[in-house]
Amino acid sequence: MKPSPTLTAALSATLLGAALIANAAPLKTDAAHSTVSAVFKQMDVPVESNFKRFTAQIDYDAAHPEKATARVDIDTASFDMGQADYNKEIAKKEWFNSAQFPKASFVSSSIKPAGAGKLAVAGKLTIKGKTLDVSFPLTVKPQGGKQVFEGQLPIKRLAFNVGEGEWQDTSMVADEVLIKFRVAAGQ
Repeated sequence: MKPSPTLTAALSATLLGAALIANAAPLKTDAAHSTVSAVFKQMDVPVESNFKRFTAQIDYDAAHPEKATARVDIDTASFDMGQADYNKEIAKKEWFNSAQFPKASFVSSSIKPAGAGKLAVAGKLTIKGKTLDVSFPLTVKPQGGKQVFEGQLPIKRLAFNVGEGEWQDTSMVADEVLIKFRVAAGQ
């Protein structure tokens, strides 16, 4: 018995839909090969410290990068400056106020191709309850069966009220902060 054209079309549409859904599935972050850090100057000396806990939700298809979406949530209390006393200090109200604002987040609003292996990303960055529009370049490359997303986002810490009171003085801790990230993710 020969299948009807309607049945064949319905089956083809179902298989195509399943393939599109499979390609649209969010990528799983490989935490062991992913990092988020902040680079800043303290008394004019460059310091780079990592956030130990963060999650990244990336929905990316290399064939359609303009349809990509991304969300990154960072546990502010996980900022590790290498010493327990410094880590406690940075979680206090004057800095991240981690008790009231335990997460910093980035949510993309647009991701556009910007050349081979490059994307232009725009979105909203929220730190310490303050949300600002940001944009930055991003590179993406396949590596070991995963996609690796790397970029740097320069911000001004005082725009997010990070460093209140006496810490607004930028002679001790510079206003300029570079958020660096490398996220490896795959199916």
